[in-house]
Amino acid sequence: MQMMKHFSLVTAAMIATVLALALAPGSAAAKIVELGQTATPIASPVCPTGVPATQCSIILTRTTAIQSVSDGVGYPATVKRSGWIVAFTVGLSQLSSNAKTEKSYIHIADQAYGGTAQLALTVLKPGPKSKFTVTAQSAIFHLIPFLGQVLQEPLSLPPSFTQFTALPVKAGDVIGLTVPTWAPVLAYNLSTTKFAYRQSRTTNCKTFAAGETAQLTVGASTRYLCDYTGTRVEYSATEVVNNPYPKKYVHGPRR
Repeated sequence: MQMMKHFSLVTAAMIATVLALALAPGSAAAKIVELGQTATPIASPVCPTGVPATQCSIILTRTTAIQSVSDGVGYPATVKRSGWIVAFTVGLSQLSSNAKTEKSYIHIADQAYGGTAQLALTVLKPGPKSKFTVTAQSAIFHLIPFLGQVLQEPLSLPPSFTQFTALPVKAGDVIGLTVPTWAPVLAYNLSTTKFAYRQSRTTNCKTFAAGETAQLTVGASTRYLCDYTGTRVEYSATEVVNNPYPKKYVHGPRR
C-alpha cells in the first residue's frame, strides 16, 4: 500500500469540494452517507475516570477492527447502497497532556508494535462464520501529528490532492479500520449491550496480538472471532452513493 502524508489545512476544503460537486445544480442529487456514525458523535478517546494511564486500554494494535454494535445499532458501517468512500473520520486520543510524557508513550508504542501510529480504511465483504474478505483498501495514513483530534481526511493523494482515490463499495459491504501498528482509537467502559467491536483474530483474544493480524491484502479472508463488548472504535466513513440511470430519460442526438 502507498504511504501517505497529511496536509490538514486543505482537508476541510477538499471534502467540501467533493460534496459540493456531488450536490451541484444540474447534476443528479447524490446522497451523502456517513457510515458508522450513530447517535454518539465520533470523539477523541480518553481514559475512564480512575484508570491510570499505564492501565488505559485505548490503543488498537496490529489488527483490522469492525464495529459490530454502536448505540445499539448492529454493524453501523454497513453499506446500504453501492457507491464510493471518499473520506473518513477518526477520533484520536492525545495520550497525555504533558508533551514529554506523550513523547515517551509514543516511543514505547512504536517499539512495541512495529512502527509509528497509522491506519487505513478497509472495505470488507462478509461471509459465513464471521469471515470477511478485503475488496478494497485505502493508502496508509500517519497519525502522530493529529493525536488529540477528531481527524477528517479525504481519500486522495499528496502533495496537491488533485488525484482522487475513492474506494468502490457495494451494498452489504462493511467498512473496517485497519491498524498495522497502533492507533489510540478505542473508547471503552461503555454499555456492554450498546457497544461492541470485532478484531480480525481467531485466538488469544484476551491479550494483545503477538504478531500482525491486520488485513493488509486485497482478496485476503479471515474470521473475526475476537469480540469486545463495551468498546467503540472511533471511526466513520463518508460515502457518495451511486446514482443509476433513470428508467426513462431523454436521449440526445447520436453523433
